[in-house]
Amino acid sequence: MNDGDSLRVKRLGLTGYAGALEAMKLFTATRDAQTPDEIWLLEHPPVFTLGQAGNPAHLLQNPAEIALVRTDRGGQITYHGPGQLVAYLLIDLSRRRIKVREFVWLMEETVIATLAEYGLQAARRRGAPGVYIDGAKIGALGLRVKNARSYHGLSLNVNVDLAPFSWINPCGYTDLKSTRLADFGIHDDVDAVATRLLGHFQRLLPPLASMAA
Repeated sequence: MNDGDSLRVKRLGLTGYAGALEAMKLFTATRDAQTPDEIWLLEHPPVFTLGQAGNPAHLLQNPAEIALVRTDRGGQITYHGPGQLVAYLLIDLSRRRIKVREFVWLMEETVIATLAEYGLQAARRRGAPGVYIDGAKIGALGLRVKNARSYHGLSLNVNVDLAPFSWINPCGYTDLKSTRLADFGIHDDVDAVATRLLGHFQRLLPPLASMAA
């Protein structure tokens, strides 16, 4: 378990995507070896985001005229909206001696463990990062790492409107269904789910390595 100073938690509520992206980039660019890691827990107003190598053709239709934002994470297109928990993970991976692939596993495991608390059995899917229940995607990942420091993170569908997911090929996959906690009779709000997810992330995150080592 990490000590309280090694990970700062910020609950930001409903936050515009563009502002959050610029804040993450600034934090990552200006942090130093002593800067505490942070996790930002929030929701976004409706927005489609497209990874840096993403194909805009995966936006199939857009009847609500939701903004499409090109961003600098990996992956293809996804949707964010109210009722979806977003966790941005601003972590110095080298200081915790964790490799990117291990960190991706940790992100998925955090979501899987959170869902298990609700009695839901979730799983990974080979070749398609994220978390799935019976083949439907409930948790998505998108990460950027610069100088061994991560930003962006993960999302978990709580009670988000699923209609916009049907207007895209989520993460570039055709006919991929999306689901949410509310579909399984779970009525916790985003803040309550965030508290559970935070506990699992803190438990799984490796401690800071000794700076004297």
